[in-house]
Amino acid sequence: MRRRSERFACIAFALAVTASAAAEEPRLWLERMNEALTARNYDGVFTHWQDGKVEMLRIIHRNQNGKVTERLASLDGSGREFIRTGNELACYLPDQRTVLVESQSGQEGSLLASFPSFDEKSAAFYDIKELAPTRLNRRKTRVIAVTPRDEFRYGYRLWIDESTAMPLKTQLCDAQGRVIEQVVFSSLTLASHIADAAFKPEVATDGFLWLRNDPRPLGPEPANTSALWSALKLPPGFRMTVRSAQVMPGAHDPVAHLVFTDGLASVSVFVESRSEVIRPDQQPVAGVANVGSSSAFSTVIDGHKVTAVGEVPPATVRVIASSVTHSEAILTAAPPGR
Repeated sequence: MRRRSERFACIAFALAVTASAAAEEPRLWLERMNEALTARNYDGVFTHWQDGKVEMLRIIHRNQNGKVTERLASLDGSGREFIRTGNELACYLPDQRTVLVESQSGQEGSLLASFPSFDEKSAAFYDIKELAPTRLNRRKTRVIAVTPRDEFRYGYRLWIDESTAMPLKTQLCDAQGRVIEQVVFSSLTLASHIADAAFKPEVATDGFLWLRNDPRPLGPEPANTSALWSALKLPPGFRMTVRSAQVMPGAHDPVAHLVFTDGLASVSVFVESRSEVIRPDQQPVAGVANVGSSSAFSTVIDGHKVTAVGEVPPATVRVIASSVTHSEAILTAAPPGR
């Protein structure tokens, strides 16, 4: 009997270890995918589907001694190109005869897309599992499903190449599993070296307007400092990770910039300064706008226009924007002694 009990205990332990490893495997594939997107050199052509519209694009990505260079070019009518060199992004817009150059705060993710990566906090709000493997473009792929547990975030389905860990197909899905956006590679080549010439724009920019959008230094005490703004109530799992102030092009006063994230989905909130109090009859109508997979919601709080934008469901930007408040309001609402 003792030997039998020991044998059953060993079997139970082995099953528990196997189940734990099986649960961890899908997350490891997501980590490998994100590492491949950042560290590998690749040149690929893919189709992008959204709102019933299909566009073909080419992405070239190089990581040379830690410095990332990328070029994303539309192969269809618009001819738009986006070239990132380190922390500088140049947007070539031939339909507007304009080139916009802007500095970014740090090394961003690939221009291809933003794909899910998880920490312990964010994993609590998504179910991650591996579906049946399949073949895509003659390659063996692992299929990973990331499903949200509530209505405040989107999910993903990803087809990841077994040999390279590159995503060959991705879908952004709502809480009901409906596809909102899809990317599918028709060709993808990995290279040990990509020449500088591959990152030169094909757009002829003679006569184009060049605009540069660099952050300007703020005064010592900006009137709309971000320290004055916070949020009272957020969707489950969301937390503030960035609070800063920016001077936007064409604006005289700084704009407070807040970022809220659950570790995967993120929402940017902009609070504009108001030199005059807005009368009730001048209040803009609050409402949600959708552009592809992104949602935006604007309202007015304490005479300031508040706009929340993110690749999240409409309910999320509405809740976050409506929860933004002035710090004085938080202090007033707090009970005595706190």
